[in-house]
Amino acid sequence: MSVVTAAAQNEARRTTYILSAAQAVLGSAGPICFALGALAGEYMLGPDKSLATAPLTGYSVGLAVGALPSAALIRKLGHRDGFLVGTGVTGLVATIALFQSSFWLFVFGLLVIGAGAAFVQQFRFAAADNAPPEFKARAISFVLAGGIITAILGPQVVIFTKDLLAPVPFAGAFASILGLVALGAAILFFLRPNHATKTVEVAADGGRPLAEIISQPRFFIALLCAVGSYTLMTFVMTGAPLAMVGCGLSSDEATLGISWHVMAMFGPSFFTGRLIHRFGAPAIVAIGFVLLIACAVVALSGIQLWQFWTTLILLGLGWNFGFIGSTAMVTESYRPEEKGTIQGFHDLVLFGAVAFASLMSGAVYNAWGWNMLAWVVFPISLLCLVALGGLRMTALRAAN
Repeated sequence: MSVVTAAAQNEARRTTYILSAAQAVLGSAGPICFALGALAGEYMLGPDKSLATAPLTGYSVGLAVGALPSAALIRKLGHRDGFLVGTGVTGLVATIALFQSSFWLFVFGLLVIGAGAAFVQQFRFAAADNAPPEFKARAISFVLAGGIITAILGPQVVIFTKDLLAPVPFAGAFASILGLVALGAAILFFLRPNHATKTVEVAADGGRPLAEIISQPRFFIALLCAVGSYTLMTFVMTGAPLAMVGCGLSSDEATLGISWHVMAMFGPSFFTGRLIHRFGAPAIVAIGFVLLIACAVVALSGIQLWQFWTTLILLGLGWNFGFIGSTAMVTESYRPEEKGTIQGFHDLVLFGAVAFASLMSGAVYNAWGWNMLAWVVFPISLLCLVALGGLRMTALRAAN
């Protein structure tokens, strides 16, 4: 390895570790919303609970709406300053909504948190953009590995703070997001401005048209699989706390289930990148969808605590392989001068679909129950597996 390559990898690792630490702290807002969003919504609604998951839809809409502006702002200000601006979005509105028992203000409050999370979603792209080609997949994995701390921190914050501002239920947990944001901003400050804001000389034509980039089979299938893995994870996970409490389990047991789920989402990230480097991203994505199918099988097997928790663990593992592998495929589909446009477009489509999935989760659960949430996993997973198989066959034909 040359001195230049070694220096580039060392700098990439430093940036990746900082982003991973920031992911661990700032990403904890997500599990807080996942664990309490639907339960708080259900608490504020009347007899008709079909909109209970609307707050989580608000969170996902915030992610979608924030995708393009966050990418544009980061492109203009650089990674460090752009991320620091993004951390200014907090849980204050959601906390006020709970004190006022205003359901739709609470939905908007989670939309605001989701808009801040859109900046956190850019961490994985920032790590890849600043890494040598051979380190890109591992950089994405290392950043998402910060979610292991998130898996512990977020649910524990919920358990210890949800009654902190009693008699208003859940308000303490959402108020705690302000503290997480302050800590995350302090971590991001250690990014090097000269490195994080490093720009790439733009080609004279400014890159290919968006339509040309997204029409590439590899990009299209990567986006399909990213949407498939993330929407299925959201669809099942959003309804899980409602189903667990509805089956007589406690809200703390539901929260711990989310903790196991988030840990499974991010735990494999320490080695997912190496697996992608060795076996290729499409193979790892395919394994992810097989795990999602296994998750649905367990969900259909019964409603005991261990079955809910196992379902959520397999759901997290499937998401990890499916989403990280898909992200690695996406980063191979565009040129440096095209990254701002394509990353923003990718997350806009992705989180728009996720928002729809979170809204439909509550409606489907209320209309047909927990089992229907599991049945939906099969056709979407099979579609993505067929698409990956087609991509593999096309690659083999080209090689011959």
